[in-house]
Amino acid sequence: MGTSAQSKSRPNDRIASVERSTKETQINVTVNLDGTGTYDVSTGIGFLDHMLEQLSRHSLMDLAVKANGDTHIDFHHTTEDTGIAIGEAVKQALGDRAGITRFGVAHCPLDEALTRAVVDCSNRPSLTWKVGFSRPKVGEFDTELFREWFQAFAQSAGLTLHVENFYGENNHHIIESSYKALARALRQAITIDERAADSVPSTKGTLSDN
Repeated sequence: MGTSAQSKSRPNDRIASVERSTKETQINVTVNLDGTGTYDVSTGIGFLDHMLEQLSRHSLMDLAVKANGDTHIDFHHTTEDTGIAIGEAVKQALGDRAGITRFGVAHCPLDEALTRAVVDCSNRPSLTWKVGFSRPKVGEFDTELFREWFQAFAQSAGLTLHVENFYGENNHHIIESSYKALARALRQAITIDERAADSVPSTKGTLSDN
């Protein structure tokens, strides 16, 4: 079992850092929800780096990730734990979630592939995943690991997340359109609604873990 140490900046800043250390991975993540889409990502897995760069660029969330993992075994632990750490940082940066739009939806194409992502920053985490692949690998990367990343991210960030690929032939395109759709939906959901900047977007008055 690993340990996570977390720190947050001033209350008005939506910036958070997470350090996750286990026997399998060592990961450092910093996010700024109000950034410009600047990224510095190094996981030791080129394709995962590329997808996390898409997440940052299209959500406008600044993202720094440094990960060292047991990639000599396979990419599973590094992929899943990176999703956990980024999700934990997003959750911490969101704070009590006051003022956020809360919901976001995006359809993103990449050539012949089209994917939709729907996000609710509900603090009731779940993933509905309707994405299939025609091959078990993209390069050296197991395509089944992408569901693991999305599951870990949604669970740790406290998101209700639905991802559905409508069609596509190229597995790279399907995966990349999934990350881009998540990024654009997340960008909507975490944006501050100036008409309700001081209130939590729930009739319960809270978006707690309960």
